[in-house]
Amino acid sequence: MSQRLDAPSAAPVPPVARREPLSTTQFGRTRTDSYAWMKDENWQQVLRDPSVLRADIATHLKAENAYAEAVLAGMEPLRETLLQEMIGRIPPAESSVPVPDGPWEYSVRFEDGAQHPLRVRSPRGGGAEQVLLDADALAKQHDYYALSQTDHSPDHRYFVYAEDIQGSEVYRIQVADLETETLCADPVPSTTGSFAISPDSQWLFWIYRDDNGRPSKIYRRPLTGGEDVLVFDETDPGFFLSIGVSASRTWIVIERGDHDTNETLLIPASDPTALPVVAAPLVRGERYSLTHWNDRFIILTNAGGAVDFQFMQTPDTATGRENWTPFVPYREGHYLLGASASRGHLAWAERRDGNIHILVIPEGTQGDVRTQAKAIGMDEAAYDLTMLGTLEYDAPILRYIYQSPTNPAHWYDYDMASGERILRKIREVPSGHDASRYETRRLFATSPDGAQVPVTVLMRKGQVLDGSAPLLLYGYGSYGIAMDADFSTTVFSLVDRGWIHAIAHVRGGSEKGWNWFLDGRGTKKPNTFIDFIACARHLVSEGYGSAGHIVAQGGSAGGLLMGAITNMAPELFAGIAAQVPFVDMLNTMSDVSLPLTPPEWPEWGNPLEDPAAYDLIASYSPYDNIAAKTYPPVLAMGGLSDPRVTYWEPAKWIAKLREVTSGGPFLCRINMEAGHGGSSGRFKRLEEVALVQAFAIWTIDQA
Repeated sequence: MSQRLDAPSAAPVPPVARREPLSTTQFGRTRTDSYAWMKDENWQQVLRDPSVLRADIATHLKAENAYAEAVLAGMEPLRETLLQEMIGRIPPAESSVPVPDGPWEYSVRFEDGAQHPLRVRSPRGGGAEQVLLDADALAKQHDYYALSQTDHSPDHRYFVYAEDIQGSEVYRIQVADLETETLCADPVPSTTGSFAISPDSQWLFWIYRDDNGRPSKIYRRPLTGGEDVLVFDETDPGFFLSIGVSASRTWIVIERGDHDTNETLLIPASDPTALPVVAAPLVRGERYSLTHWNDRFIILTNAGGAVDFQFMQTPDTATGRENWTPFVPYREGHYLLGASASRGHLAWAERRDGNIHILVIPEGTQGDVRTQAKAIGMDEAAYDLTMLGTLEYDAPILRYIYQSPTNPAHWYDYDMASGERILRKIREVPSGHDASRYETRRLFATSPDGAQVPVTVLMRKGQVLDGSAPLLLYGYGSYGIAMDADFSTTVFSLVDRGWIHAIAHVRGGSEKGWNWFLDGRGTKKPNTFIDFIACARHLVSEGYGSAGHIVAQGGSAGGLLMGAITNMAPELFAGIAAQVPFVDMLNTMSDVSLPLTPPEWPEWGNPLEDPAAYDLIASYSPYDNIAAKTYPPVLAMGGLSDPRVTYWEPAKWIAKLREVTSGGPFLCRINMEAGHGGSSGRFKRLEEVALVQAFAIWTIDQA
């Protein structure tokens, strides 16, 4: 345990938000929101230019920030200590493993102390390095700077990058001529940051982000500048768009869809100005994605009731569903994640029992493909394998990353032909890391309905399990996103202070397969919250912590989880750290103008058209279920330019917590220069991580 932190001599006084009750009626149900005024009616403009935020809202947010800083002032020395520890675990200078492509090897490199990277390349086989992009130099010109996608043209002459200079995820795309080292075209404004370069290096395909923050159109323009031509117009406001090029460089691929349904359109790379053609028309409730492999497509799909997905195949000249034939049949408990192809081999990743395995087959494999595949796995109880994919289509090399909570990332190149595995890099921890000092465990908590919920625990080896250790319990549980057992340099600042760090793999994620996701979404969403509470209680019963001495942490949809469990079981927790928390669900899901509202209806239900969905969301929406009882301290963090979880959600939540409940304190901290991801820069972002950990330590000291 750390030393007790001294409280300020005079207790800071929290701001009192004015109340302007606004009543809304849907399906005969009326709710009243006293803090709706915090949503700027010109929020779309605020995303693009935060300086136009309405004055009274800006004044209130600044008052919240000042109060939070005053409460946290006594933690400054600890925050700085934690920050320096975290910085000490990051190499001052580091480089990625180069990716070969033709005559060059491309990589990302951080110079000593730099916040942002260099994109560089070197001649294959040796030679002078060429800097393609100096993001650190560009970032110094802005308060906020982040890159989305970067890529070079297949002929290696041009470098394309998407940059965000305000945190709103509205990107502009720049094209640089690597021969002249100058920008060779006007920037492409108002994009999602996603683009594709045609394999002939002549065309740039890009996705337009409209005024409501949605990807709504795909355009094509000459790579070096010129007129934009509409390629595809998305008419469904609930659909996302993506665009890419197959590893074979034979197809330009457009995907459209939501969390339940998708459709793929294809443009032959040999004719990049051709109109896109639907590969297989969408079927509501079915998902599919295509991996091109020589003369066929390998299709990852849940069609035919394959809940954990199956692989099918079809000739690349006949992509309709009537031509699909089985390739790797569905097997319950084997959740297929995706495939990567080279000319001679196919690799795929699948999740079994919470861990990931990679399997590889050569071209020409017949019969039962799964039993003939070479498998890559690990022996640890909990670990993560990330399949980065084949490096070049005509070479048999597959790259993947192995890591676990105790072991830092290892980059491997695997020769799919010979089976040889080459270690290319181990993540360096400059301040030192001895994996033998720590222990990872995989536990299972029993939820009230009998579901076995995995929990990954990281602690010091020999940790006494008598309930005395402070416990941080992290959770997410939405969109089928798995919280894998990764290595994090930041959590050791807590673990080395005697904390136990745990991840609750609750329903709504996909750690146990796609059914694990389906069992925690829509009408079954409450399972996510019930699972998290069950994990907390199981950890207490096994001596990993004690009630009232647990700090819960989650962000975005994990912030929804934080809000719900705080309402349901506040007595379990010493503190709640909620980053960009999605807590004002009923209002957000009823506002069709917001960027993610129509796309999110499959996840939560549509409270505008379905009274049952309205009632369900109303039953757990954190903002709408705050009760007059004692709550633990809450730290809610948001970003003014956040298009996903808007700034007013945490601001309204904290204001209502102060109005209705006792306990606290309740802190709202809005980053006035950032969005959903918080501060940019590899060191700058650690300031917010250190703040959360200092808050966690402080809440335990106060408990």
